[in-house]
Amino acid sequence: METSPNLQRRSEKSHRAILAAAMELCVEVGYGKVTVEAIAARAGVSKKTIYRWWPAKGAVVLEAMVEMVGEVTQFPDTGDIVTDLRNQMTAVVDYFMTGPRATVYTGIIAETQHDEALARDLLEQLLGPRIEAARERLRLAREQGQLAPDADLDMAVDLLYGPIYYRLLLHLGAYSHKQIGALIDLVIGSLGPTRRAEPPPSR
Repeated sequence: METSPNLQRRSEKSHRAILAAAMELCVEVGYGKVTVEAIAARAGVSKKTIYRWWPAKGAVVLEAMVEMVGEVTQFPDTGDIVTDLRNQMTAVVDYFMTGPRATVYTGIIAETQHDEALARDLLEQLLGPRIEAARERLRLAREQGQLAPDADLDMAVDLLYGPIYYRLLLHLGAYSHKQIGALIDLVIGSLGPTRRAEPPPSR
């Protein structure tokens, strides 16, 4: 029979409670008004416990965001790049670029402007893996002949995702599913397989 507390289980429970509390508070009152003290109180832990695992509020909220996103934004592979982009990009917009989660995400991005460590963590933990996944899916499409052999994949990622971040950060409202489809058609259409030019008619 176990007679002593399971410290690992207790730590895991506290860890989960802190992440849940951070996200709940950000949704309720906005990222800017949330403090480490408030997170600790909601989670039922001490500030010392939070600072043992994270350097600042932003790091806590970022980890909560990364866990929440999870597999939602992963790339499918149906064999058709347009279909796969539509599925993935609508998931991105629906899940954390609309509603309360959008304000949390913009709060994190805003804080990265004066917190280099958080900016680095945002890239490494959330953005980087998803940028690489998009690039890899586009690379496969290029190999399959769905994109031109010389299609610039980095530029394609920027063209596809830049507009949805532009609208998020400037509070212009998220694209509808129809608009996302139009954006994808425009970008992929411009990067489609190169067609051999028809020779000019002889005179």
